[in-house]
Amino acid sequence: MIDVKDALLERTSVRRYEREPIPAETMEFIYKAVENTPTSYNGQQFSVIDIDNQELKEKLYELTNQKQLKTCNRLLIFLSDYNKITLLANRKGLDVPPFTDTMDGVTIGIIDASLAMMSAVVAAQAAGLGSNCIGYLRTVDPKAVAELLKLPKGVFVVCGLALGVPREHPDLKPKQPASLVFHHNEYRQDNERMVEELEAYDEVVKHYNQTRAGGTTDNDWVAHILDYYRHAMEYRIKDYLRDQGYDIKR
Repeated sequence: MIDVKDALLERTSVRRYEREPIPAETMEFIYKAVENTPTSYNGQQFSVIDIDNQELKEKLYELTNQKQLKTCNRLLIFLSDYNKITLLANRKGLDVPPFTDTMDGVTIGIIDASLAMMSAVVAAQAAGLGSNCIGYLRTVDPKAVAELLKLPKGVFVVCGLALGVPREHPDLKPKQPASLVFHHNEYRQDNERMVEELEAYDEVVKHYNQTRAGGTTDNDWVAHILDYYRHAMEYRIKDYLRDQGYDIKR
């Protein structure tokens, strides 16, 4: 087992995996870490689909063209889930408030699923596995993914997590420095200094992309991320959420 400090500080996104299976005891450890995730109200507004069926992984790969989906040993799909509490409430004759029709209801399910995924990432890293978070499963074709996974109303995909024995050891990506991440008592007011620090970070990312092991690019940070935003504006996630029983009104 890897020390938790190394598991957190040396984590990288691994997209190439060996063929060997993940030991059952390792998956049990990951399960336990996920189960112990902190959640809003202890409502546990999330679920996880653990996929080891190669045919299903191939179908998800065909939708996304993300090779790690078909080469990983296990694929965990983290879901926002209000179906479970609704089932029990109906059994007990309890009225279910339209919480999923609020932005807070949607946000809480996403937060719970995201926290659970991070628990899995840390546990997998500590166990010596490689992992890769795949948000594209949420956006590529939400209706098709929901049909493949047989998602009921009140459930939607937040993110996927590919797991496997790593075949590669990517360079550690540079992250924003503490001065840009942590604000003390209030949000920083020194915009000019912040911009200078952001420009410096932008150059660090560009240099990393030009010199990293594997494929290199000339991408900086800011323009590259803004391109992602532009592409993401084409997604029709609100329509998909409505189909899944989340009709956001407030």
